[in-house]
Amino acid sequence: MEKEVFRKISYDMIYLVRCAMYGVKPDKNRVEAMDLEALFDVCQTHILTACTAYALESVGVRNKAFTDAKEKAVRKNILLDVERAGILSSLEQEGIWYMPLKGALLKDWYPKLGMRQMSDNDILCDPEFREKIREIMQARGFTTKYGLESDDDYYKEPVYNFEMHHTLFRPSFSEKMYEYFNKTKSRMLKDKGNNYGYHFSPEDFYIYLIAHEYKHYASGGTGVRSLVDTFVFVRKFRDELDWNYLRGEFSKLGILGFERRNRSLAIKLFTGKELTEEQKEMLDYYITSGVYGTLDNKVKHKVDRYGNGSKAKYVFHRIFPTMDYIKYHWNFFYRHKWLIPVLWIYRPFHGLKVNGTKIMDEIKVLRK
Repeated sequence: MEKEVFRKISYDMIYLVRCAMYGVKPDKNRVEAMDLEALFDVCQTHILTACTAYALESVGVRNKAFTDAKEKAVRKNILLDVERAGILSSLEQEGIWYMPLKGALLKDWYPKLGMRQMSDNDILCDPEFREKIREIMQARGFTTKYGLESDDDYYKEPVYNFEMHHTLFRPSFSEKMYEYFNKTKSRMLKDKGNNYGYHFSPEDFYIYLIAHEYKHYASGGTGVRSLVDTFVFVRKFRDELDWNYLRGEFSKLGILGFERRNRSLAIKLFTGKELTEEQKEMLDYYITSGVYGTLDNKVKHKVDRYGNGSKAKYVFHRIFPTMDYIKYHWNFFYRHKWLIPVLWIYRPFHGLKVNGTKIMDEIKVLRK
């Protein structure tokens, strides 16, 4: 789909999401003029298909692709809720503290079930019990990607995907955020009705939400759903938030300006107010990024961050990574530093074998 067409259809999607947020029927003539097949593709890119389906159905438009996506989203929300309850019960039995994160809670603040489509559930757990958590998850039938930098991924057919976090940010992305969120336990509040469950205050939930959005925004980009999440949260909690505390914490993280721009854009976008030229430019970045960003954006940001804008310096960084990178990704070589020259030779061949397609795609972007 051409970029200009994609942008136009994205604005139709945003209009329909806005209607769904307020339970308002969209203009039927505008809906009838939409290319539903193309609209579906754009919504899938931003994982806003179910939300859009509710708006379409409110004016009697029942498109099979949209209806199926909505029903799948509702079913997945329910299945994840039931499975999460079982997992948390197991953690309770083993005396392991835990705290569900992000979408597992956000979805309940959307107007209707399934509007906030779920890819996975994130749960922060006591890092001292990672091995025991793996035993729990495997006993429940999950397969695992274990030993990742910030979380251990667990998957089970047909739709169960859980990320069990032992930390919230990778030091390779931001040492500042890594250190800040490494102290998360001190800011967690005890649940009522269980022994080991915790939750964030609304302020600290919002801090993590925005920091997580920024991580994606500053890496490969993030889609319009992030703006919807921001809008849904702020609409629910804005009047009770301690904004002085928030400004101070966002300043510590270095993202105060991002939070302000992101929040202002989200509110204006979903209340139908006119955007400034700067906000239109920012929105365009969200629209063209999709939920998980684009490779072009990821490479550009990495060249800026690790190569100070120089592709040659970035390539040098990729071949000869920093000691911090080696510590968290190749700990054996970090502990046996005299073998690091072997890593320089081994790593490119290992990378091509395991992630050959991704590496070749990255090379293509660098050659543009």
